[in-house]
Amino acid sequence: MKEKIKKNIKELGPYILILIAVLTIRTFFITPIKVNGQSMYDTLDGNEYMLLNKRSKIERFDIVVVKANNDELIKRIYGLPGETLSIENNTIYINDKKIEDLYAYGETSDFEKITLEEDEYFILGDNRAVSLDSRYIGPVKKSQIKGTADFIIFPFNRFGKVEK
Repeated sequence: MKEKIKKNIKELGPYILILIAVLTIRTFFITPIKVNGQSMYDTLDGNEYMLLNKRSKIERFDIVVVKANNDELIKRIYGLPGETLSIENNTIYINDKKIEDLYAYGETSDFEKITLEEDEYFILGDNRAVSLDSRYIGPVKKSQIKGTADFIIFPFNRFGKVEK
């Protein structure tokens, strides 16, 4: 009986190690996420699956997943900690300098100047008309950002890195 148990454990060992490796990777490094809605159109079309990188450094224009009000939002980083940001006449200003906004789809409503705290980010969806973003929910804390998402894994015709 003991030999049969040892044999079963020996046979299951590689599968247990694979399971532990997969769980570790998903918990601490990379996990798949689903894009819902049209707030990132036309960069992301909704119903796509992406890889969420939980360990990456956050930079301007990165696509991130944010936990806000019990929802996971996929948006783009515009304002970084310590910066001032405003939106006037469909133009975004960071530290009073106009930035080129290559990702906007539709009109960007005006937003009064705000100064971000040392752990805050300003996020916008690419499809400004339908996006629930920092214009409505305010800046997001670093602790709310689950990671960056820049690689589409499904559908296969969109497989690959999303250009920044």
